[in-house]
Order: sequence, then C-alpha cells, then structure tokens
Amino acid sequence: VISVRYIRLNKMQKIGNLIKEVLTNLSIEEVGFSVEHPADLKMGDYSTNVALAIGKGVERNPKELAEKIITEIIRLNLDKNIEKVEIAGNGFINFYLSRKFFANSVEEILNSAESFGKNNLLEGKKIMVEYTDPNPFKPFHIGHLMSNVIGESISRLVEFSGAEVVRANYQGDLGLHVAKAIYGLLENEKLQSKAGSNALQASNIGRAYVSGAELYEIDEKAKKEIDEINKKLYIKSDNKKDKKINEIYDWGFRVTMEAFEDLYKILGTKFDFYFLESVMADIGQDIVNGNIGKIFEESDGAIVFKAEKYDPKLHTRVFITSQGLPTYETKELGLTEEKFKTYPEMDLSIMVTANEQMDYMRVVMKVIFLIHPEHAAKMRHITHGMMRLASGKMGSRKGNVITGESLLNDARDAILEKMTDRNFSPEKEEKVANEVSVSALKYSILKQGIGGDIIYDFEKSISFEGDSGPYLQYSYARANSVLEKAQKENILPDPHAFSSEIFEVEKLLYKFPEIVLRSAGEYEPHYIANYLIEVARAYNSFYGNMVIVDKKDKTSSYKIALTYAFSFVMKNGLYLLGIVAPKKM
Repeated sequence: VISVRYIRLNKMQKIGNLIKEVLTNLSIEEVGFSVEHPADLKMGDYSTNVALAIGKGVERNPKELAEKIITEIIRLNLDKNIEKVEIAGNGFINFYLSRKFFANSVEEILNSAESFGKNNLLEGKKIMVEYTDPNPFKPFHIGHLMSNVIGESISRLVEFSGAEVVRANYQGDLGLHVAKAIYGLLENEKLQSKAGSNALQASNIGRAYVSGAELYEIDEKAKKEIDEINKKLYIKSDNKKDKKINEIYDWGFRVTMEAFEDLYKILGTKFDFYFLESVMADIGQDIVNGNIGKIFEESDGAIVFKAEKYDPKLHTRVFITSQGLPTYETKELGLTEEKFKTYPEMDLSIMVTANEQMDYMRVVMKVIFLIHPEHAAKMRHITHGMMRLASGKMGSRKGNVITGESLLNDARDAILEKMTDRNFSPEKEEKVANEVSVSALKYSILKQGIGGDIIYDFEKSISFEGDSGPYLQYSYARANSVLEKAQKENILPDPHAFSSEIFEVEKLLYKFPEIVLRSAGEYEPHYIANYLIEVARAYNSFYGNMVIVDKKDKTSSYKIALTYAFSFVMKNGLYLLGIVAPKKM
C-alpha cells in the first residue's frame, strides 16, 4: 500500500498519489495496491496492479478498468513527466517516464549533491544503536566484525533518514571468559609480555583464552581454578581482591580495549557510549532481587524466570546462579535500565547481535515487558547470521578462529599485490589498500539480507570486477577521472544539453531515494548494496560505449552532468554502507 506520510515525495510516491486521485475522479473506492519497478526496463519504469486489485473486489474486467484509469492518468499528467502508459498482461499498468523527467532528475541530483537520497522517515527521532560488543580478553572474531559492519550501516541509514543517532558498545569485561583468559596467562607467562603493539599483546591474550577454554572442558583441576578466578573477579572490596589476578586483569582489559579502538578506526566507527558488564551486573542483580516472588522465583538455590508461564514458546532461564553470580540475562536487564537512564529522551533502542542470541533475548525482553513495558515498546533486536568458510563455522573456543584483524590484513596484503603498477607514494598506497580491504569485507557482509549466513569467498571479495566492494570503489574512481578530464577540457556539466537517447544509468539513478527509504524502513542495507552494483554496471557500460569528454559533441556537457550525478549517488550509497569512496585507485 502506498504511503504518503513523507514530505519529500519520491517519484514512486507521486505516482501512487496520482493513482489515488484518479480513483477519486472515477468514483472508485480506494483499495490496497502496489507501485513497483518492472524487472525488465523495457517494460517501463513503474508498474501498478491497481486495476487487478479493484477488479477482484467488484468483479469487473481489469483490462477495461485499466483503460479508464490510463485515460484519466494521461489527462492529469500536467507536468509531462510520464511519456506513455500501457496495459500489460491481465491488467497491469506500466508507466514510461519522459526524457524531460530523466534530465530533471539529473539536475536534481546535481543540486542536492551529498544530500541526495535523504528523507524524513525518522525526523525528530532519537535512536541508540548498540553493536559490535566484543569481549575484552577474547579475540575480535568474525561475528564482531559482522555486527560492527551491520550496526554502522544501520546507524548511517537512520541518520540519513532524519534521526539523531548515538552509537553504543557493550563490553563483556567480567565473566567466565575473562577467568579462562587469566588462567591461560598464569599458565604461560610468555603470553603476559608487554612488548609489541596492542594488536600483538591482544593476540597473546586471545591465545591464552583459547588455552583456558580448552582446559576448562577437559581438566577438572583447571575448571575448579578457573571458577575460583571468576569468583575473585567479582569481589569489590580492595582488601579482599587477589593482587596478581587484578594486575593481569587491568593490563589485559586496557590492551584489548585499545586494540579494539585501533580496529574501529580502520572500520570507520566511533562510539558515543561504552557500557561494561561489570557495572550492569550490579544494576541487573538489584532488579532481579527486587522482583523475586513477583516475576522471578528460587529453584535449586538459583533465581530463575519461568518464561513459559507467560508464553509457551519461551523457556526457563537462570538469572542468578546458585553461586550467587548474575548471568548474561541479568546483565542485559541492567544494560536496558542504564541505556534509558543515560539517554532518557530515546525513542528507539536498537541492538545488533548474532542469531544465536535470539532465544535468550526473547526471554529477557519478556522480563523487560513485565517490569518496564514502556522500555520494551522502544526496543528492537536485529540479528544477523554467521560468516562461514569452506571449513565451516569459525569459533574462538576451538582455537580455529579467524579474527577480524587477520581477515582485514589478508585482504589488504592481497590488494597491495594488485596495486603494484599504481603510481602512488607508499603512504597513499597503504591508505588506499586499507580502504579497499575494508570495502571488500563490508560489501561481502552487506550484500545479502542480514538474517542469513554468509559463505565468504576471499578471492571474489577483493576482485575489481563483478560483485564486490572494490568494483564499486573503482567505478566511483573511474567517474572522477572522467570529471578531472572534463575540467581540464573546460567542459561544464549541463543537465539541459541532452539528446533524445535515454541511457540505462539514468533509469537507475533517480531510484536512489526510494532504495534508501526502503533500506531505512526495513533496517536492511542489502537493498543499497545490490542497487549500487546495478548502477555501477550501467555506468561502466555507458563509459565503455561512448566518448564522454568531447568538445565537438554538443551533448558532452550532459554526459558530464550524468557522470557527476552518478558520482554523487555512488558516494552517498557507499557512505551508507560504511565504505570510503576514494577518488583515485
């Protein structure tokens, strides 16, 4: 159903409104109908099923209805942006936009530049997006990389749609994983080395975690010692703390957090708030203790929530263990409380996590609904799949983890090999290689729907041809080289100097605001990723089939205008994916 709630209407919305006006003029009761782009550009620029939808309700011939609707559309087409309207199939109505429309859309893009595609879908809304959430003392694995890439893109999408956005990161600075890492460090003092970069020291701590995690599963003595370390980490009183354990903890926390910051800088993310599990634990525990007998109950010495009493699809979860320690669920309660306290005017709290956290988060959300229904109404949990290689799922517990940093480094090194013939300084070469390696990974993650697993193909991801992030960047750089040449030739862009021919790239560029609106409304960046590939291919075909910069060609200034329009759309689209658009590659 066409929505008209937005002030800045795009062409699809305008056609929807035109159809509604036609139905009113024909005294036909309004029905739900769709306006879409045909899969084949030869079938028009828009298509609607309105005649079929009406015919179904009143048992009238859809083709006859379509003819009446078309006659009225042509009468009302005062701005002449619609070239022709035709009936297709059993009663679909196809719209063909005019040459004038496409030229005007190019002019609009040039005038809007880096604002083109913005909308007011979320105007005035205050949104917190929580994502990445790596745990100190553990490797920054592929799941964290996916969460970061998806969370950053969603943050940019909602900002582009008028929202005020703050970015949040939830750090697991306490828990059994920390105890396992500290045990591994105590067992191998070489891993406690303070030499080398943050990344190297963090890598050693990650190795210690893997070692501790393995021993916890197979060695009863190690398990007992790790559980004891875990208890000691929760001790608040200074005179009761274990000095050695706390020295290792302070160093490990600082090193891994700084290593994470180094990665965020490479990935183009900057967080506004950092929440720590150690702080959330106390807040959450107070909430649980205050609701024992109301929502929570005792069971075998533990405090549990029997969620199936409220929803048969849910299950019982432990919130405080028999040892008196808060679980992840309790810390999530504390986190929610702290988020709304930190940002009280928040309209929406978005959390981005892996699919595997979905079940326990549903139970947590039920508790939040029972205690703070006003908070639950403002929360949205977005979950993503896993990234897999041919060897299967990658997990840090088994020690076969491929870290986010190692994957970025491998991509950068492979891209540097491809850039041997580029005339760049070493510093510029390194910078571009880093930007391209990030685009390779980000595009691989964002090109499909968020919920599904990803089979990562390393070679395809770094290709400068085909379905890849580097291909998008290369297309943008190519357009900029054309514009540089035009400036040298002193050919200025002119959106009015068009020929009768309508290029395929023109038939795609004007759709960008629609794509952004859909992506923001559904929190799905893959619509933008797929659209950009389509636009890039169309522009590269346009580039390959004609001379764009030619003083003898009267339409060259229009082709330059079209190239500018492409560069603005590509840059804005890449920005929304969190990808840098380099002018030279």
